[in-house]
Amino acid sequence: MKRLLNELAKIFTIFIFNKKERRIKRYMFRRKLWTKYYGKQIFKTAKSIGKDFYCGGKSCVNANTVLKDYVCFNGMTVAGSGNITIGSYFHSGVECMIIAQNHKYDDGEFIPYGTEYNYKDIVIDDFVWLGSRVTILPGTHIGEGAIIQAGSVVHGEIPPCAIAGGNPAKVFKYRDIEHFNKLKAECKFLTAEAYCEKVFGE
Repeated sequence: MKRLLNELAKIFTIFIFNKKERRIKRYMFRRKLWTKYYGKQIFKTAKSIGKDFYCGGKSCVNANTVLKDYVCFNGMTVAGSGNITIGSYFHSGVECMIIAQNHKYDDGEFIPYGTEYNYKDIVIDDFVWLGSRVTILPGTHIGEGAIIQAGSVVHGEIPPCAIAGGNPAKVFKYRDIEHFNKLKAECKFLTAEAYCEKVFGE
């Protein structure tokens, strides 16, 4: 009985007197709720999902999608059946799209296109950040730490730590690679816990 009373006293202290803890609990609860609601199709369909996946907007993937740790979707649509690998600490803006196949048009039976498809793997390395409404086409490889500008259409190879944009997306600058590597070595990654500590810890 004494133990139970002590636990209740702790909970009471957190929720009544500790504003920071109360805000963190509320944020984490909303995060779990959004992921459960918006990520329903992903949990049923994806080939594999790493730890602490977050889904904050309507999203869907195919059965050949591999999501590593701490992937963050804010509205992602995967169209087609090609192989897709998304690295750890990936973040996307709203209404992004990955197109994982395209129609064969040169040797098909019909025009404007045939009924068969070409499949090309899509690989997105760790720490990639997509702005809102980015479209990624079949055969794309986005290197570690790259940033893709909102509204871009990406095809081909984007080097590590590049910042690219446009249609088709072209590299127009690079991140501060020394700073990026320093943060990486210190394991300063954007997780839910790190976000809470920064936003609610002050």
